Amino acid sequence: MKKIRIGSGAGYAGDRIEPAVELMEKGNLDYIIFECLAERTIAIGQQDKLKDPSKGYNQLLEARMTKILKLAREKNIRVITNMGAANPESAAAVTKKIAQKLGVTGLKIASVTGDDISDKLALYGQYDILEFDKKLDDMKEQLISANAYLGCEGIVEALRAGADIVITGRVSDPALTIGPLVYEFGWTPEKNPREMGQATLAGHLLECAGQVTGGYYADPGFKEVPDLDRLGFPLVEIDETGALIVTKVEGSGGLVDEDTCKEQMIYEIHDPARYLTPDVTADFSRVTFEKIGKDKVKADGATSHGMPETLKVSVGYRDCFIGEGEISYGGANALARARLAADVTKKRLAIVGVEAEEYRYDFIGYNSLYGDGISEKLTPKAPAEIRLRVAARTKDQKNAALIGNEVEALYTNGPAGGAGATKKVTEVVSICSIFIPRDAVTIKVNYEEA
Repeated sequence: MKKIRIGSGAGYAGDRIEPAVELMEKGNLDYIIFECLAERTIAIGQQDKLKDPSKGYNQLLEARMTKILKLAREKNIRVITNMGAANPESAAAVTKKIAQKLGVTGLKIASVTGDDISDKLALYGQYDILEFDKKLDDMKEQLISANAYLGCEGIVEALRAGADIVITGRVSDPALTIGPLVYEFGWTPEKNPREMGQATLAGHLLECAGQVTGGYYADPGFKEVPDLDRLGFPLVEIDETGALIVTKVEGSGGLVDEDTCKEQMIYEIHDPARYLTPDVTADFSRVTFEKIGKDKVKADGATSHGMPETLKVSVGYRDCFIGEGEISYGGANALARARLAADVTKKRLAIVGVEAEEYRYDFIGYNSLYGDGISEKLTPKAPAEIRLRVAARTKDQKNAALIGNEVEALYTNGPAGGAGATKKVTEVVSICSIFIPRDAVTIKVNYEEA
């Protein structure tokens, strides 16, 4: 029976490369995926592209491709990634140049586009924003990007055309895995609801890489994970019936068991019975996990209920600026001095006339996660060291800069013992969402030959 092995080479934009290389060397893979997009990263990529039309792809693309292209060719592993971000075509051209520099020949590199609908936003001005009570037109002066979540169609087309490397923009995370499985087995949402559910489950388990091999599971004294410093990334083996096994290469750090798989399955799932993706509405409500060997888990029970009529669009917009300042206090009276410093800063910001929409005064190490009510119960004794963080949300950079300035001034203006002051201003790009008709998007696949 035909079986396909797919490895996960990255779970976010800045992930490590060593586990991907280990997978390619030892995993007997047919495919490796690199999932490198979050909601905001593609909007940031759009900003990069505005500054330089040749940019906008993942900033580690060159480093990753330099490490893996020879291996991919030698091991006959096809690479599928969304590192194209806001500029898949440029990412493909850069990959071709790297292959030529490395002397890797015979590669067909595909770029999948069509997700960027920024030039069509005027058509959707009266569409409701999902996250808050506004129409898209209410924010039109702030908008910088709009990318629809595509499914696996472009990936499948590229693979059918013989692509060795497929670079996409905004596709759904599971689509990177669903694509090769649809290509290999010919599954469709109409004819293969169970298999498409299993394919979506496989993609969801792989999409965050080291999370399912124990990375986000580890909690010393409660949930031990061996050799976390050498955490191995996962791979799945799936056959033409949809039977699915999750594992990792022997000798790598981390672990795969029922609990790591359960934690990853419910990650970012609003309704397990109706997990909406561009390819199918997946149903994970009856999924079971069974350990069948060391670091080997059988996953079963997923199904699907057809294809959604709409596509979700992530719309990036310029939101605000965050001004921050931090300073540390140590010793027996550290918390009291940090409280005084916070009070001084609050009054000083009023005196200098800072215009801010929201403030935070955090005592890091004491209350920055839970607030005073819970923190006072968890930490009945005053801690011996505290780092004060003052932050504010402002509409402009000028007001944001005043926050850190006032914190830094605590050095010489008291209270006693302040040290290690830092300050920064960050422009915040945020994301909102709309749904658009599926047929509003046109997918295009382009090719480069190396």
